[in-house]
Order: sequence, then C-alpha cells, then structure tokens
Amino acid sequence: MDFIKSIAIAASGLKAQSGRMRIIAENIANADSTALTAGGDPYRRKIPTFTSEVDRALDARTVGLGRIRNDPTGFTTKHMPGHPSADAAGNVKFPNVNSLVEMTDMREAQRSYEANVNVISATRRMIQRTLEILKA
Repeated sequence: MDFIKSIAIAASGLKAQSGRMRIIAENIANADSTALTAGGDPYRRKIPTFTSEVDRALDARTVGLGRIRNDPTGFTTKHMPGHPSADAAGNVKFPNVNSLVEMTDMREAQRSYEANVNVISATRRMIQRTLEILKA
C-alpha cells in the first residue's frame, strides 16, 4: 500500500506543477500585450498557489493547485503617443510580467515535475523488483 501512496503523492505533484507551468506560459505569452482600449489596464501577471489536500482513500497528504492570484505590482508605462492603447497623456501601460522571472519559475516547475516523475519511476522499479523476488 505504501507504493500506491508514493505514486499518488507524486502524481498530485505532477498535476500541480503542470497547472503551474500552464499559468507561467500564459504570463509569458502576454508579457508584451497592451490594453484593448485606450487608457485601459493591460494583462496582469497571475501567481499560482498550492494547497495541501488529504486523500482519505489512501490516508495520504497530497498537493493541489490552489487559487490563482493576480500580482498586485504596478504596470510599467512608456510614453508612446501614437499607440492605440495610449491614455490622454500619451502613456501606454504594459503588463507587470518580467520574462526573466517567468523563465526562472518555469525552470523550477520543470525540475519539480521531473523530480515527481523520478519518484514514480523509482516506485515502479521497486514494485517490479518485489514481484521478481516473489516469483523466485
């Protein structure tokens, strides 16, 4: 039963990190987008959160993707009077997304994902080895 627990815990980590990477990809995709209307607000960076959950069937603590929060930091502005999204003063707001931070977060999420895959692979090998021992 402990093998099943370790696989379930790692699988919950895979699902959570997958959701995290999806949100990071959305942030990267919108890093240079501007508002649809003149003077409006552009895309606001999203921050994923995680929750601790209990799988009662396995009696194991797992992780899940929690609420998606908006980053409260301010937008960057550039003076571009001819831009369609410019306000009355000619300033255009750009998203509060830093591509370098997003790429770093993406790499961290990928490594966490890989670690969970390794846990599942190692558990699978242990199960296979146990079955081989029992057959002998």
